[in-house]
Amino acid sequence: MNKSILVIIVVLTAFLSCSKQTNQKESSEQTAFHANAPFLWENASMYFLLTDRFNNGDPSNDINFNRTLPTATLRGFEGGDIKGITQKIKEGYFQDLGVNAIWFTPVVEQIHGGTDEGTGFTYAYHGYWAKDWTSLDPNFGTMADLADLVALAHDQGIRIVMDAVINHTGPVTEIDPQWPNDWVRTSPKCEFNSYDTAVKCTLVANLPDVLTESNEEVELPKELVDKWKAEGRYEQELVELDAFFERTGYPRAPRYYIIKWLSDFVRDFGIDGYRADTVRHIEEEVWAEFKSECEKSFAMWKENNPDKVLDDNNFYMVGEVYDYDIITSGKSFDFGDKKVNYYDYGFNSMINFEFKKSASKNYEELFSTYSEVLNNEKSGFQVLNYATSHDDANPFDKDRNRSAETGTKLLLTPGTAQIYYGDESARNLTIEGTQGDATFRSNMNWDDIKNNEVTQKILSHWQKLGKFRKNHPSIGAGQHEMISESPYIFKRTYQKNGIDDSVIIGIDLEKGVKQISAATVFDDNTLVRDAYSGTEAKVQNGMIMINTPFDMVLLEISGN
Repeated sequence: MNKSILVIIVVLTAFLSCSKQTNQKESSEQTAFHANAPFLWENASMYFLLTDRFNNGDPSNDINFNRTLPTATLRGFEGGDIKGITQKIKEGYFQDLGVNAIWFTPVVEQIHGGTDEGTGFTYAYHGYWAKDWTSLDPNFGTMADLADLVALAHDQGIRIVMDAVINHTGPVTEIDPQWPNDWVRTSPKCEFNSYDTAVKCTLVANLPDVLTESNEEVELPKELVDKWKAEGRYEQELVELDAFFERTGYPRAPRYYIIKWLSDFVRDFGIDGYRADTVRHIEEEVWAEFKSECEKSFAMWKENNPDKVLDDNNFYMVGEVYDYDIITSGKSFDFGDKKVNYYDYGFNSMINFEFKKSASKNYEELFSTYSEVLNNEKSGFQVLNYATSHDDANPFDKDRNRSAETGTKLLLTPGTAQIYYGDESARNLTIEGTQGDATFRSNMNWDDIKNNEVTQKILSHWQKLGKFRKNHPSIGAGQHEMISESPYIFKRTYQKNGIDDSVIIGIDLEKGVKQISAATVFDDNTLVRDAYSGTEAKVQNGMIMINTPFDMVLLEISGN
């Protein structure tokens, strides 16, 4: 080995052992070199959080509407809010993790009362029980809070994805009356054995199902009218509704009211996308209508805010079709008696329920399978991979025994990556006393991040992978090819639309000196940097000789 390279390795290794402040400085310089990497939704790292459980930025809004009755464990409001998300952007938490999109649970006004669906008395802390789509729930914050969040996120290059619920209103309680019968159905309950028994039905008892198939014109619910009048905005809401229906020519049917109300958030705040809830329980044509209105609203926002536009990406929509599986479903979901390709109805991507199963396979089988499915000539579609989620009873590594492996597999698998809040910090998923999905919805473990060295080590691993992924579109959107089976080394390449990006990655290598084939990725005499350790080396005779204290390398062309 060249003596000068040995000197560089020794110096850099010593440098890495310096203070935490020095490491952070080097990390930020690393990211800065690749700060202009283009944003691609198929390579995004999307952080999904429950607004109420992530971070309490404003304790003054913790109790509203007299929601003070005792609830089952983790089934009441815990205090998380929009300001809490904004606070963590200001602190650089998402940026340090390489996150470039944030999806948070619905923040529209929820039912004021609570109910028991069989898992204990529950308030609408999760955000999926809407009462008024035109206002925010004060437990989550104000319109000004939301505007601040979106503006700050965009300033940091982070996209905002909100959660769209069109399928149902909130449950009926003693203080939350049912919406009119020409708006919702209350039976039959879904059986999920055919298209109709999954669409024209209620998901669970006491969850009124919006008549999304109806084209019959309906009046606004009296309770909503009375509420708006009491708030002094009834006339303005009518003016906006009249303008919407005049512009679109849509009948004043239930779904179009909700489409109008949700697309307003795009027009007013410039949110970049929607995660669509309960997609397979609504007629697919409705989603196409919704996407169309959101695209128009996004274009309007861009026109009105030219100095705030991030790029020329179109409005993004990802769908939750429960049990959609990239391997068996391809583009179409099978209801048993009918198949539906939701990509044909406005969706850019689908949440992939299959990943948590494939994550049990070895790295090469996982990576090559996903690369082949997503990159072959007949595919050309996107998926959102996840390991854990808010309502999946069978996550990958529920006991958090394989947190580092989870990060490696999730962040390096082709496709968009969904980081569920606390994946990166091994937040506990088995909470004593909880019933049902509440166990997956504990408060974010900020104390562990601050004080627990094991947690900090796990988080550091996720941060290094996340930043590398953000800086290289080839990770999520590129082609995968194995270089060596043992030791396990592979390359990712992306060459589209004027973008040329290539990296080499090694996993489970020997600590210390490593010899790695450049495998036609990097030319001789190219200076490369291992983004995991910060160590540099030069390609000589098609090989990279590098000395690091870790068993992983993330090799990129150095900026020095």
